[in-house]
Amino acid sequence: MTRSISVFGLGYVGSVSAACFAKQGFPVVGVDLNRDKVQMMASGRSPILEPGMSELIAEAHKAGLLHATMDVAEAVEKTDISILCVGTPSMRSGKLDLGHIEPVCRQIGEVLAKKKGFHLVVLRSTVLPGTAATLVVPTLEKASGKRSGKDFGVCSNPEFLREGSAVKDFMEPAMTVIGAADPAHSAFLREIYAWAPGRVFETSFTSAEMVKYVCNSWHALKVAFANEVGSLAKELHVDPEAVVEIFCTDTKLNISPAYLKPGFAFGGSCLPKDVRALSHRGREMDLKLPLFESILPSNDRHLDRAVDMILRTGKKKIGLLGLSFKAHTDDLRESPQVILAKRLLGEGRQLLIWDENVAMGRLIGSNRQYIEEEIPHLGEVLGNDLAKVVGESEVIVVATRVDRDELRSMLKPGQKVIDLVNLDKVRRPDGGPAYEGICW
Repeated sequence: MTRSISVFGLGYVGSVSAACFAKQGFPVVGVDLNRDKVQMMASGRSPILEPGMSELIAEAHKAGLLHATMDVAEAVEKTDISILCVGTPSMRSGKLDLGHIEPVCRQIGEVLAKKKGFHLVVLRSTVLPGTAATLVVPTLEKASGKRSGKDFGVCSNPEFLREGSAVKDFMEPAMTVIGAADPAHSAFLREIYAWAPGRVFETSFTSAEMVKYVCNSWHALKVAFANEVGSLAKELHVDPEAVVEIFCTDTKLNISPAYLKPGFAFGGSCLPKDVRALSHRGREMDLKLPLFESILPSNDRHLDRAVDMILRTGKKKIGLLGLSFKAHTDDLRESPQVILAKRLLGEGRQLLIWDENVAMGRLIGSNRQYIEEEIPHLGEVLGNDLAKVVGESEVIVVATRVDRDELRSMLKPGQKVIDLVNLDKVRRPDGGPAYEGICW
């Protein structure tokens, strides 16, 4: 069975989506309040300027697969799926303007009140996490008098289209993201993407809504990073293209998922020092590098969040598992765990520390000098017995990789686990310790 689709909003995303779905053989009805856009699409012309769109719309119109109307009732009654592609611009404050979302949901809901059979509403507009659950679903339910999940479904399906290559991006997606509260609704939407290459992710409303912002923010960050690298390289008489070419060949760490897993702050003898040096050199040359200059303050704020999480427990006896800046090393220089320990001691907490790779007798050179300056009495709180540290603590802070099954077996009711490294699954389901991750 071929599903029929109505696309609400014939702007950039809506027009491309309508034309491309029609190209895949789906009957499509475009809907917009703008009469000119509707008339252009209804007559086989593209409302937007985008490579390939004129040909796609002309072909779909000729094949009888693409129509357009200003009549919401006609569009909803004649289709199985309604895809919302209305604009969500910024207000002057930066707040997202959802002024187009609520009215179109209300209008669709009013039609659903009279329509028989199941209908799927798909939110494709870019919206912040929570919009589908707190605005789209309630508005549809109130206007229709029906229940989401029973009488109609709702999905989130963010778009990843770039102007200038939108048709290719639609036809050859790197991924397709479907968010829903009911797997049956995801399956319903997945049918119309059966042709799509790339991985299909079925997830929650909020994850689907947020991933679009993460992608765009990452793209913006990359552009800003490259521009600051280029600006600094120019001042230092370095060839930025040569530097970036070499940088991009490292697909193990640089252009890869490495370092993109949420966790604790970074530290060690390299990253803080080198970011600090570049930022300082920029200031010496009166070159503003706000992105580079914000990296260390951002890292500091993340460490602050960890301290706040621990202090909010109100407990005095804290067990810190891990002291070196990363697992399988005894390097304590600029370790965020050392700074965390120092902060907790300063707040009057009774601290016990375990790190299988750290022993006072083995610390030498700059490593020993650093820890003697930061925590001169480390030997008094550093223990080599994991079970003892866990057993004598009210709050266990996991700051290194440990055997989670072994740790879980040591935990007892009343204890709280704060996980900084995404160890996961150290909590017990019944009567066990409370569990909280720094980013999850």
